[in-house]
Amino acid sequence: MACRRCGKVKSERLEFLADNPLYTKRFAYYVGRRCRNSTIKEVAEELHLDWGSVKELDKQYMLAQLAKAGTPAPKAIGIDEISIRKGHTYRIVVSDLLRGRPIWFGGENRSEASMSQFYAWLGEKKSRGIGLAVMDMWKPFRPATEEHAPNAAILFDKFHVMRHLGDALDQVRKSEYAQLTGNDRRFIKGLRSTCQPKIGRPRTKTPR
Repeated sequence: MACRRCGKVKSERLEFLADNPLYTKRFAYYVGRRCRNSTIKEVAEELHLDWGSVKELDKQYMLAQLAKAGTPAPKAIGIDEISIRKGHTYRIVVSDLLRGRPIWFGGENRSEASMSQFYAWLGEKKSRGIGLAVMDMWKPFRPATEEHAPNAAILFDKFHVMRHLGDALDQVRKSEYAQLTGNDRRFIKGLRSTCQPKIGRPRTKTPR
């Protein structure tokens, strides 16, 4: 439409359009809902769209859902890290254990400073409302939690506790083995497989 001041033709921004002017917000919402139960590739093939367009519409949908949900107020959280590239490049993932869903993903690494970013995002009042924090035995997680969530009881997950117990038992076995000779040494040598705690995660057997 022509501008009344300069006379040039300009396009008017309409609220019902998504960030991509080819699609309405209603259509973006529909695509996002479909992506909750299907892959981006499947939705793209179904709606005859390219993969990149579906990805962008899905991101708009997720951002709208996050804005609607607001900042959560978890009472029990689980803290873990995830590797995002080959090597040692990590990000921290925090989950609401009572609602069974992740609520924060971020940080530059898995340092105490990165862990503190979560509590800064959550806010002082909600951080103090946390009653339980489950984490592995990575040292930087604990001081950040004790400082920002002082009312939270800290619980280490069983997998890491059993791993450290296994390492300790292995050291004792090696020490005893070094002090023995003959049949006694052979006896200690055979105890590793029977005394070592089983800490592996369960695996699903593939039927033959």
